[in-house]
Amino acid sequence: MRNETLQEQSEVLLSSSDNGQGERVQQEWLEREHRNELKHVAGLGELQDVTEVEYRQLRLERVVLVGVWSSADSTLEQAEESLRELAALAETAGSTVLDGLLQHRNFPDRATYVGSGKAYELAGIVAKLEADTIVVDDDLPPSQRRALEDATKVKVVDRTAVILDIFAQHATSREGKAQVELAQLEYMLPRLRGWGASLSRQAGGQAAGQAGGIGSRGPGETKIEMDRRVIRTRIAKLRKQIRQMAPARDVKRGSRRRFGMPTVAVVGYTNAGKSSLTNRLTGSGELVENALFATLDTAVRRAKTPDGRYYAYVDTVGFVRRLPTQLVEAFKSTLEEVAAADLIIHVVDGSHPDPFGQIDAVNAVLSDIPGAQSIQRITVFNKADRMSDVEINRLKHLEPDAFVVSAKSSSGLDALRQAVEEKLPVPDVHVHALLPYTSGSLVSQVREYGMVKSVDYTDEGIVLDANVDSRTAALVVNQAID
Repeated sequence: MRNETLQEQSEVLLSSSDNGQGERVQQEWLEREHRNELKHVAGLGELQDVTEVEYRQLRLERVVLVGVWSSADSTLEQAEESLRELAALAETAGSTVLDGLLQHRNFPDRATYVGSGKAYELAGIVAKLEADTIVVDDDLPPSQRRALEDATKVKVVDRTAVILDIFAQHATSREGKAQVELAQLEYMLPRLRGWGASLSRQAGGQAAGQAGGIGSRGPGETKIEMDRRVIRTRIAKLRKQIRQMAPARDVKRGSRRRFGMPTVAVVGYTNAGKSSLTNRLTGSGELVENALFATLDTAVRRAKTPDGRYYAYVDTVGFVRRLPTQLVEAFKSTLEEVAAADLIIHVVDGSHPDPFGQIDAVNAVLSDIPGAQSIQRITVFNKADRMSDVEINRLKHLEPDAFVVSAKSSSGLDALRQAVEEKLPVPDVHVHALLPYTSGSLVSQVREYGMVKSVDYTDEGIVLDANVDSRTAALVVNQAID
């Protein structure tokens, strides 16, 4: 009835005003109509088999997803795709998605994100579905989260909290766990919330004769203040630990530099198939899982060119739209591997509905890494086995220099491997020397890390002609026969 009344009023105004005012009134009416409904996103809430991941053996949280979108920032299709990505994140974190709701408005409500009326309507949907949690497709300030919790009577978490939870479940190394904990504590610090006794004084206001004695009386420290102090202390300790772990990582990276081994960094959106592609290119058996953020700890795998030269692939953590700033800061040490690489392979899920949106999200993160912009890149559209010929031709037309491959079927990998090896840096020192036969280990080192043009075995010794790095060139000069 209300919508019909609004429509009648708009039609009257349209007939009694000029075209400019009529268009404005019609736009206002459409905005009101959209705000009077919560749009259900198709495909969410359909229960699927999620037993393949070990951490889902616990009781799954029952969640409802909520998002707000504006015509000025995105389209309805983009908003729905973002909510579907949030559903994948929530399921990876160990939840059952019951429903997904979108609201169209110019900007989120400052108090409850969706508005007070919609908050209570959302509370009814949550109660009907018997949901435990509301997951918001945004980064909520503490005041909005508390107001939405008060209105719906269930726990409310935002997109950042879900991503942090996934990282906490997948971190395995000591450094990875420390980085995730640091990000979680930095996220938690401004969002601490006290209830009832939690806000009471710890030692203040006691009578003279009571326990505690001199020095324990006064305003004291509240529980929430003590929690903040403990978190700040833990943050400082974690940062110190991460700094202390840096030398071990620098030693490994330095050994590759010492021998002049070229490095190829494999980056891309989460679940784009980076680990699968790295395994195919190197023949290794790194973890491969159809889940978001399955790889958090940097893995380095060695490969070999047809002429015997070694180089390394570095499999990095995946990126995602609106990656929490806490994670970018905490994982800077890991992302340093990208800045130290000689070549970047940007892996894109070609079967995704919006592959170029993923490319933009990854480029946004790479732009924050000092030195990464100047490194040459190769774009690779993976998962060709899931794509039709029309989709493949479209990607080739839009990105003619990109490679379309399938890590699953190995199609297109030979051309990609050849392109990678052609772009590897060439050692810049040319050596032509006669080495004694006792220098066989040095010749092997030149074969592994340099570019050998010729090796001749003569009566006088080994005649070596190759391009090597400056360190190896010094060794050749020292061992050469005058």
